[in-house]
Amino acid sequence: MSNSAEIATEAAASNDAHGGVADSDALRDRLAERLLRVRAATEALMAPLRPEDQNLQSMPEVSPAKWHRAHTTWFFETFILVAIQPDYKPFHPAFEELFNSYYNAVGRQHPRPRRSLLSRPDVEEVGRYRRHVDAAMQALIADCDEACLSRVAPLIELGLNHEQQHQELILTDLKHAFSFNPLAPRLGSGSETSGTAPDPVAFTEYDGGMVEIGADGHGFCFDNETPRHKVWLPDAFALADRPVSCGDFLDFIADGGYREPLLWLSDGWAWVQENGIEAPMYWRQTDGEWRIVTLDGLREIDPAETICHLSFYEAQAFAEWSSARLPTEAEWESVAARQPCRGNFAGTGRFHPTAPDKSDGRHPVAMFGDVWEWTASAYGPYPGFKPAAGAIGEYNGKFMANQMVLRGGSCATPDGHVRASYRNFFYPADRWQFSGVRLAKDIE
Repeated sequence: MSNSAEIATEAAASNDAHGGVADSDALRDRLAERLLRVRAATEALMAPLRPEDQNLQSMPEVSPAKWHRAHTTWFFETFILVAIQPDYKPFHPAFEELFNSYYNAVGRQHPRPRRSLLSRPDVEEVGRYRRHVDAAMQALIADCDEACLSRVAPLIELGLNHEQQHQELILTDLKHAFSFNPLAPRLGSGSETSGTAPDPVAFTEYDGGMVEIGADGHGFCFDNETPRHKVWLPDAFALADRPVSCGDFLDFIADGGYREPLLWLSDGWAWVQENGIEAPMYWRQTDGEWRIVTLDGLREIDPAETICHLSFYEAQAFAEWSSARLPTEAEWESVAARQPCRGNFAGTGRFHPTAPDKSDGRHPVAMFGDVWEWTASAYGPYPGFKPAAGAIGEYNGKFMANQMVLRGGSCATPDGHVRASYRNFFYPADRWQFSGVRLAKDIE
């Protein structure tokens, strides 16, 4: 649960300086409107889908779209309605187990690899479940007293940000499932090629020294972004002005990057050999030409657009081939915090990376949106981190092992969801997310 949520501060202030009435009414309106908007955005993603689409699960790591819709609803029902209202009656008693993702303190979970076997509840019943919980949540927001409002406001904000995470997962999971279909189902609004060659990558130097990273206390954050703390960076370092492009990676492939063991970490080389990896995920070679599967179908590679669907192993090997390295998350954040949080997010409807704008030589481009950028940092707790008490504390803390940090958001991330301090994390071999890389260098 967030340790720093603007909406929770508003809730507490409503009982203090202004007597509560006006402030709490504004907070109720804000919560009700945001709940309506975020929940509707999930359903908007479902509009082009057929019921069969919503039950696809193409590997254990992905989940059916129907399950995502139900699980995000379960989150509100379990952590707010059941916990806050003793007289609340759950929509269906079996849903507590069916749609629990990984919260062991709540109870049992249906096995993740078998979620596609849940033909029931069907799509229509999941829709009724969502409407039932939405109505109960709106009634709670409208009717609860000041003390209750102060308690539930940060939980609602957490639940909404949680649902936005699942909106991104719906897109990435559907892309994986659709990639196996020769009919090439389409979900995006189009990912036309730029018709241009990528600009040569350039590096901008930054002063290092002592910096602060982590959530700054303004607005919502997840608990893994806290506490804000000081980090010592190299006295100087350089960061690429743009993320790596498809054209850059084509050069890596042509130079035998996937066949040179000296470029790879030991685990990465074993992964390449065991899985026969020859190119980024969703790349297909036909008659000697590379093409890419997108959420708008199969098309030719655009050399200028940002490369996506790389594993950490591929990102690290490419950095080694480039005589560079991956940035640490502290380096990345220290630079990104100076940039506006704008970019190619899901709101464009494109659902695919773009060719970034040309850098002015002083500021990096595309640090937000397009692709999550792998860093060299292992996912672990910040100094002084403490997970929240109870089951909600399982949200992030228990995953702080064996994973790597990514930063910046992607073309599938909802608009307004990320910030410079946002920490995403995946296992080194994972690459079905929109993950890419930006290079860094040491300054002698």
